Amino acid sequence: MNETSLSLLLALLLSHTIADFLLQSDTWAARKQQHHFRTLSLYWHVGIHMSLSLAVLLAFGTGVHGALIATSGIGASHWLIDTLKSYAPAHRVRFFLLDQFLHLLILGLVWWWVVDGDMAVPMVQLALLWQPRTLLVALAYLVVLRPASILIALIMRRWSEGVDTRGTLADAGARIGMLERFLILTFVLSHQMAAIGFLLTAKSVLRFGDLYEDRDRKLTEYVLLGTMLSFSITLTLGLLTRYLLGVL
Repeated sequence: MNETSLSLLLALLLSHTIADFLLQSDTWAARKQQHHFRTLSLYWHVGIHMSLSLAVLLAFGTGVHGALIATSGIGASHWLIDTLKSYAPAHRVRFFLLDQFLHLLILGLVWWWVVDGDMAVPMVQLALLWQPRTLLVALAYLVVLRPASILIALIMRRWSEGVDTRGTLADAGARIGMLERFLILTFVLSHQMAAIGFLLTAKSVLRFGDLYEDRDRKLTEYVLLGTMLSFSITLTLGLLTRYLLGVL
């Protein structure tokens, strides 16, 4: 596998993450769940995926004919997967994971089909921005920020309804989680593992102390569980990314 084909794969994964998590609003997701294939939100969402995928394929030297076929396959499969998911019960972890697995599987098959054919000289020369290492790091940061937030929220949903969060800032927990995952990933990639311990200690002092004074055991356990889950996911992804960077 050469650098161009690897960069293409990472760029396709990056475009999927951007389209599925950054450029899709909660309103669109709710409309899909409510109106299924009849909502325009689904078609806008699929259109964004196709546009980004087409741009990536053309930029990396795929012929116009092949890029259009590949993009059509990505769009049709995404429409079908999202439509089927809209009929499944909402807020289930297994359906979220299955949905993402199927999307990534399709992207992998499209990538394999494209690189197996003839690719012209890519329009984007492999400057620093398009190097596999750069794309891998960018993908890791995007995943820990948005997809990880959704996954953690889905896992924690079974306990969230029984916790009293009155007196807390709206969405503060989600924002704090994003910041801590950003810092943890940065520490792991820069080989500063000890700093993660200081981060966990600081959060314990600032947050768990207040919770203890309130004597709300459920809220304390809820925050602790969410923190451990956030740290575990980010550490795992960070170590995997660091390993892959060492291989590249």
